[in-house]
Amino acid sequence: MSRPPLYKFRLYVAGDALNSSQALVNLNAICRHHLQGHHQIDVIDVFEEPRRALADGVFMTPTLIKLGPAPSRRIVGALGQTRLVLRALGLKDTDG
Repeated sequence: MSRPPLYKFRLYVAGDALNSSQALVNLNAICRHHLQGHHQIDVIDVFEEPRRALADGVFMTPTLIKLGPAPSRRIVGALGQTRLVLRALGLKDTDG
């Protein structure tokens, strides 16, 4: 039996802005529910690492980048619409 792939995410946030905080909460909930233990989240604050954000082409926050498994995907927003986020990330909605 093969192991499920490890999903790697990079979430760009703007300090403790409300939409950035909501994006992190929503991403954690999605990962807990749909990727149980098979995910890694790297949170980057654009105020602390602006050059890294620019290098990744991030001009708005919050921005989520799915680094792996391929294909990479990018979503801008607070990630509150779970079904749309799952579809955008190429994940199946296990709730129907």
